[in-house]
Amino acid sequence: MQDAYGRTIRYLRISVTDRCNLRCRYCMPPSGMPTKLDHDKILRNEEIVEVARVAASLGIDKIRLTGGEPLVRKGIVELVAELAAIPGIKDLAMTTNAVMLDTLAEPLKAAGLRRINVSLDTLNPERFKEMTRGGDLSRVMKGLEEAERVGIWPIRVNSVLIGGENESEIREMAELTRSKGYDVRFIELMPIGEAAAWTEEHFISTDRVLEILPELVPDIAKAHDGPARYFRLPGASGRIGLIQPISCNFCADCDRIRLTADGKIKPCLHSDKEIDLLAALRAGEDLAPIIREAVGLKPEKHHMEESDYVPIVRGMYKIGG
Repeated sequence: MQDAYGRTIRYLRISVTDRCNLRCRYCMPPSGMPTKLDHDKILRNEEIVEVARVAASLGIDKIRLTGGEPLVRKGIVELVAELAAIPGIKDLAMTTNAVMLDTLAEPLKAAGLRRINVSLDTLNPERFKEMTRGGDLSRVMKGLEEAERVGIWPIRVNSVLIGGENESEIREMAELTRSKGYDVRFIELMPIGEAAAWTEEHFISTDRVLEILPELVPDIAKAHDGPARYFRLPGASGRIGLIQPISCNFCADCDRIRLTADGKIKPCLHSDKEIDLLAALRAGEDLAPIIREAVGLKPEKHHMEESDYVPIVRGMYKIGG
């Protein structure tokens, strides 16, 4: 599929739940989700598989499962197995906080999960507990170790840069590319949900990473991979990625659409425009033209860097990272 600006759309991100077992301060309110989706308003496993099957027939070949936290969804292993079996799907990945990965990595690998991105903003146990409102860093590290043991690889660690919170850990986080061989990607804080109120005070550009790590050299083999610019520390097998949605707009290369847990297609993360698939799905309608319509509505670019930008209504945990 191609959108109105000539971009080939081949990547579908599927949020399987709006629920999470952490309460990260820039993502969720202190009390957690103000309202949770009723079960009858969330896509069932067979419905997710049907959407993915139709999307694959239209040219989607890459799927990433997100949340909330995807591992809290019942039947997640079975869902992975069904998605992995869809003809045309070449890459099936997941973004997770890894809290439950120590027990689920092996069955997920057996089901067909190929890669994981782990959201991890600090390696300090006390800071982790404070930033996530009670999370246990040791569970995350056990999950990472188990994923590596069973052969889910490569492993990417996604770290949101938050001024005044984890800026001092940039070098320590980067060293995971040497000590563990992980790819570590530093991401600029985006004005979405709870983070909308944080951005002005806590935003720092990923250029700060280059200042703290002047020895970084561009990864010549694959300097660009999706939205990230990649570098390496000398002697490291893993890469350092910089994702700059604010300071360096990368919309021209965007190849993705999103499916929310309540069955809405989002052509762009940073737009409130959504197309309802759930009603059509349950009415037995043909989904292909609806998905094509969503792709056709994909905007040329976001406008987060503009002074009059108004943050989208949904929080990130309701959309899927």
